[in-house]
Amino acid sequence: MLEDLSPLIAATAQWLTSAYPAAGGALDSALCEMQARQAVTVAAWLRYPTPMDAALVGMSGPGGSARLDWITGAEGDDPDAYAWRTWVDEVVASWAACLLTDPELADRAVAALAEGGHAVGAPIEFRRLLAPDEQDRRAAALLRHPDLLASVSALHRTQLLDRLHPGRSLAA
Repeated sequence: MLEDLSPLIAATAQWLTSAYPAAGGALDSALCEMQARQAVTVAAWLRYPTPMDAALVGMSGPGGSARLDWITGAEGDDPDAYAWRTWVDEVVASWAACLLTDPELADRAVAALAEGGHAVGAPIEFRRLLAPDEQDRRAAALLRHPDLLASVSALHRTQLLDRLHPGRSLAA
């Protein structure tokens, strides 16, 4: 379906976990990926709340990771080896970084999903995003570090705050 955001979600989560990898082994990598995927899913659903929005980004493409790569110094040498990066959405990555580093903002974002069309009728929980346990925190220490993600989260934080509270000036 055109309103399927899964390529955008997968690529953006992969970008986040590539830029801010887990420190441990396979289990830590899996836990880090789950947290990134949950944050990116919430961000993507907020950014593209209707099937029409999702279809439009599916047709036009999300923009890619070029600026994110430049900001984080993660530029690759072989662009053909990283074709998935064209499906990275900079705004979604920025919003996900905000959600990963600000628990109150993550709570507000998940609550706002009830207003959108993606989560309606689906029993979806975002436990690893909203209530990470100690193992989750350890696994995603880089991914949840506010100072490390500051340059990415600052890119589009204001738009996220506007989306969650239209008409209110919450820029921090």
